[in-house]
Amino acid sequence: MLVLSRKKNESIIINDDITIVVVEIRGDKVRLGVEAPREVPVHRKEVFDAIHREKQDSPAEQDNADPNTPPPEGKTG
Repeated sequence: MLVLSRKKNESIIINDDITIVVVEIRGDKVRLGVEAPREVPVHRKEVFDAIHREKQDSPAEQDNADPNTPPPEGKTG
């Protein structure tokens, strides 16, 4: 993990097209601004985790399962 120190209005650049700017520092909270191409998803970690949890639990995911794989024990298809 790269650890950097930044002050208000300072930024870091990731891969030439993503900029993270320190917008505000108030007490123990830091507000960050993210500039990234539209096709690059940007989420808070807890939102990212929820999205991936939802994808794992979705019926569409189960519909795409290999039909030759038996269902989990105690469940029938």
